[in-house]
Amino acid sequence: VRVFPMRMIKSILALAFLSLAISATDAADWPQWMGPNRDGMWTEDGIVREVPSTGLKVKWRVPVGLGYSGPAAASGMIYVSDYVKQSGDSTNGPSRRAELTGVERLSCFRAETGELIWRHQYSRKYALSYPAGPRATPVVVENEVYMLGAEGDLICLSADNGKLIWKRALKEEYKVESPIWGFSAHPLVYGDLIYCVVGGNGSVAVAFNRKNGREHWRALTASEPGYCPPTIIEAAGKPQLLIWDADKLNSLSPTTGKVYWSQPLKPAYGMSIAAPRKSGNILFASGIGNVGAAFELGSSTPSAKLLWKGDTTTGVYCANSTPLIVDGTIYGVGCQKGLLIAADLKTGKRHWETTKPTTGERPGSHGTAFIVKNGDRYFLFNETGDLIVASLSNDGYSEHGRFHVLEPTNECFGRSVVWSHPAFANRSMYARNDKELVCVSLSDGS
Repeated sequence: VRVFPMRMIKSILALAFLSLAISATDAADWPQWMGPNRDGMWTEDGIVREVPSTGLKVKWRVPVGLGYSGPAAASGMIYVSDYVKQSGDSTNGPSRRAELTGVERLSCFRAETGELIWRHQYSRKYALSYPAGPRATPVVVENEVYMLGAEGDLICLSADNGKLIWKRALKEEYKVESPIWGFSAHPLVYGDLIYCVVGGNGSVAVAFNRKNGREHWRALTASEPGYCPPTIIEAAGKPQLLIWDADKLNSLSPTTGKVYWSQPLKPAYGMSIAAPRKSGNILFASGIGNVGAAFELGSSTPSAKLLWKGDTTTGVYCANSTPLIVDGTIYGVGCQKGLLIAADLKTGKRHWETTKPTTGERPGSHGTAFIVKNGDRYFLFNETGDLIVASLSNDGYSEHGRFHVLEPTNECFGRSVVWSHPAFANRSMYARNDKELVCVSLSDGS
């Protein structure tokens, strides 16, 4: 009988639990931001490899309100949060908080038809820059759906009927001011806990019991909480919770909040946004202000050592969209000019860059495309409302067609934009702007 060392057994169990905890529902669902494993990988088969000359089939469109939050797809339902403005001037200003009154909502639609099943709503005043609605994508786990509103309302509802199970008002309870661009970090469910970025002294990261909403632990202090989603990785044989605040990248124990390690990484304007990405033993994080770095993770004890920092000609500096790492290459959209960039993970050396799938011919600040991989194809939903099927490699970028899905209903630096990460499930894409939610079939007919 072969006997495995206890350390190896613990590592195997940790990895198995990580897979079960993050994969909230089956592989055909998209139950949270960036998919079942929050990695932008879509595993369904029978998906188109190119956009047909006749275009893609739009299965349905339904009206929704304002919002940057993406939809979530689970068990034949689509969940999306939005805001219905009642009064106030919602003109965008990078340094000005717009004051609005209105209703924040979470709606459940039938995935096949777009039929409204239920809706939960509550009054909420906004005092935010770029105030068009919630930022965080709902999270569906088992029969609960969790929503984080732009002003810090954390709610848990029955996924079946929308009945309120519990709620927390993070801004009021933790006595913090909302970040100027709102509570934006997509909550993370891991086991029996849900993790949120809150802010304040000793409470940048807070873990709640996901069944009753009670605080389990709180940790970290920073100049600002930032906007980066909590992220779970496995390294040194154990799960680690990553929290990137405005000053540093931190690794914590998911169960206790104990800090394993911290590395200084300070983006401009407190805008830690894109989630760190891990590949092998390398962790990559990047943000606005040409702030980006790769770290070598410890193999025996939780630790991180700087591998490289980028400069103006190396690395990728992501903001609105989180990059993917595939076969040692980072594919991400840089914030400063909106370039889609391919860079080497181990060195930061760039292979190529292009504006074609983001802003078009001219570079544009905060140019955006959300990247999802399915098989040998990449599906990019860009700020102009186009869905692009493409191939990405170290050799370059090539398109296999694009289809205009939605009108860009928001504004940034004089451009019309739609900034919402879509969901991919049921061989379809579900995307929204500030007026409608749309379902586009991506089935190849097989």
